[in-house]
Amino acid sequence: MKKHFHQIIAIAFIAVFAAGCASAPSRFYALNSTAKGDGTSAANYAVAVGPVTVPAEVDRPQFTVQVAPNRVAVDEFNRWAAPLNENIARVIAGDLSSLLGTPRVAAVSLANFDPAYRVTIDIQQFASVPGKFAQIKAVWVVRKSAGGITLSGRTVASEPVLGENFDALVAAHSRALAKVSSDIAAAIRSEAEQ
Repeated sequence: MKKHFHQIIAIAFIAVFAAGCASAPSRFYALNSTAKGDGTSAANYAVAVGPVTVPAEVDRPQFTVQVAPNRVAVDEFNRWAAPLNENIARVIAGDLSSLLGTPRVAAVSLANFDPAYRVTIDIQQFASVPGKFAQIKAVWVVRKSAGGITLSGRTVASEPVLGENFDALVAAHSRALAKVSSDIAAAIRSEAEQ
């Protein structure tokens, strides 16, 4: 009887231990290009996007969400599928391709790719407030390869989060990045038309 009791205790311990080791599965997210072209004539020049810098507090695989005015939390189970700076560069390149009407936009330097414009972006704020809003503050610089002309600007884009889940939060960030891309595209077009 005593041996049987110890076996039951051992099985119960193993079951409790195994249940404690199981955790919620991680979910991975990627930003998307959402900008739409406005029907203006297609650009006949190439654009390179990058590098993109992001604040240290969001430069991690896990989501960093704001839970109070001066407090953030790192969510271990909701993660970016790729480094955030690379994700942003890819999305802005996709947005610029749509806005400028050209496939000749790349998020990285490619062999035999000689862009007329290079875009660098410093994301100064990448705020995530689940269920409320996503805000991006970005300083960007556009450099024309020929002549070295430099244009710069600052975009503050805030988008409501249309739901309580992380899918909605990521979608809001994608829309905010489309606004950043729109400002960059307008600067490139204005310089190209001179």
